[in-house]
Amino acid sequence: MAGLPGPKSDINLFREQYKGFDPKQKFNGDKGYVGEPSVKTPYKKPRNQELTPEQKQKNKELSSSRIFVEHLIRLVKIFRVAQERFRLKPQKYEQIIFTICGLVRLRIGTLIL
Repeated sequence: MAGLPGPKSDINLFREQYKGFDPKQKFNGDKGYVGEPSVKTPYKKPRNQELTPEQKQKNKELSSSRIFVEHLIRLVKIFRVAQERFRLKPQKYEQIIFTICGLVRLRIGTLIL
């Protein structure tokens, strides 16, 4: 399923979908996923303190590996169907979002026709 109506946080969606993955599977996430054992997250700056240079370096490495995914999310959001209220029939949403994802894949060159 591509989406459900109404707001839902990323962490709750992840927890629901995680059951379908191998328990040994590891994921990269942002600071919203802190506390999930299977998600590698960046270090948060402690209150009234600074991160160590090693923690800053690890955060930089993690962000450089995640930037590709963030750019893909931006490309999907250009079509505005994933970020605004969907005004067509709800049954059409999955078909349209998959079409948009196919167009994005075609644009970045990963779709082979």
